[in-house]
Amino acid sequence: MNANTTTDTGAAGSLRFAVLLATWMQSANLPLPNAVLRLIQGSLSMTDDQAGWIFTAYLAASAITLPIAQWLAARFGLKRVYQAALALFMLGLVLATVSTTPLEFIGARIIQGLAAGVLGPLSMGIALETLAPEKRMKFGVTLTAAVLLGIATGPAIGGWIAEHFDWRPIFYISLPLSAYIFMVIALLLAEKKADKAPTYDFFGFTSFTVAMISLQMLLDRGERMNWFDSPEIWIEALACGLGLYLFFVHVMTRNVHFFNKSLLRDRNYVLSTLIFFAIGFVLLSTMALTSPMLDEILGYPPDTTGALTLPRGAGMVGAFLLTMRLPERFDRRLFVAIGVALVIYANWLMLGYSPLMDWPPVAIAGALQGFGIGMSMAALAKVAFSTLAPALRPEATGLYNLLRAYGSTLGVAIVQIYFFNNTQAMHQALGANITPYRGAASMSLPALEGINHLVTHQAAFIAVIDQFKILMVAMLVVSPLVLFLRKPAATN
Repeated sequence: MNANTTTDTGAAGSLRFAVLLATWMQSANLPLPNAVLRLIQGSLSMTDDQAGWIFTAYLAASAITLPIAQWLAARFGLKRVYQAALALFMLGLVLATVSTTPLEFIGARIIQGLAAGVLGPLSMGIALETLAPEKRMKFGVTLTAAVLLGIATGPAIGGWIAEHFDWRPIFYISLPLSAYIFMVIALLLAEKKADKAPTYDFFGFTSFTVAMISLQMLLDRGERMNWFDSPEIWIEALACGLGLYLFFVHVMTRNVHFFNKSLLRDRNYVLSTLIFFAIGFVLLSTMALTSPMLDEILGYPPDTTGALTLPRGAGMVGAFLLTMRLPERFDRRLFVAIGVALVIYANWLMLGYSPLMDWPPVAIAGALQGFGIGMSMAALAKVAFSTLAPALRPEATGLYNLLRAYGSTLGVAIVQIYFFNNTQAMHQALGANITPYRGAASMSLPALEGINHLVTHQAAFIAVIDQFKILMVAMLVVSPLVLFLRKPAATN
């Protein structure tokens, strides 16, 4: 970027607005189909286990390109790579709207995710270079808030559009936004490229990525393929094990790689990253469970289903901004503890959901969970990086966000597995009580179908509650780590 970008207030402001919009857009498109899963499944003849891929495909794809975004910009040019990512994102949007099979739709989501993994970090890079150093931290908070706002508003936007039109137009809203961002970048962003080709640890990156993607495919495909009775699952398990083995050997035997061993020596960073991983595990998994529960089991329309994610989002964004604005004299460890406790309590409230409930319990539990997540994220951002050397912070930030992304994608996959298993088990347990001696023998076929439908809904609802228990346990497991955090130092 040219040096005069920071002095040209109008151009710099337009660039910041454009990348802020891109940050919101790529974040909102992740949960955008959440409130309309039933419509998508019916239109594309998509099975229940395939519905989980709508989220995991986007997340896993973005986790592939996220670590190499800065290298791509340095190697091929920031402007060129950013515009290519926008074009790829628009292609994914168009392909999603014209999909006629589950495979086509999942492929479109993968394309969107690959582009989103590049847009996120490069948007931050473009924005920060248009600002004076003393203003960068404040705008970084704004960018993170835009990510949270996207996650919060995506389902509500998708639900409202689908209720009044159809599910396919939910992706149209991002096409003019992408075109506007593309135009602003083309007109105002000067090309920036490294003087010489940068180096990158592709062996470490590839081995780690192969391991995580193989694990993701194993979890996503395991139920459908009957687990280790399938050669495919064995191949994915072996690829995951081999990838992890090569990655850890590489890290322990090489001095230069994309994962800096020095980060492991900082206790606050390691513990904060583990807690952040658990927050990622809960963040999207709750949404992936709540919206189908409201839409498919309780019969709420898509616009209401989407709107009930807004209290959670409002709590999340509000708590994040409030906690980031707290004076330095307040110990952030206390707010990490309060945030984690709120998330646990909110998930405990979710265990009390009932098929007879109205919407307030969902709104209250969602708002409390969102407030806890937002508070924890803001406080952890301070705790994690305050004890790190400034030279390590850019690399640490990338790894920190990458593990949150993997936490989300693995969380969605795991709750989907247990949901289907528990639904089948509960269906068998409930159905076993329907015997000829309880009147079933004298019922007509439509009546028996109605009973089976009722049993299926009851089993699915119980299975959803069981998954909220898994999310609560995940936060309980990491909660003791808060006690071992050191008091943050003043940020440099």
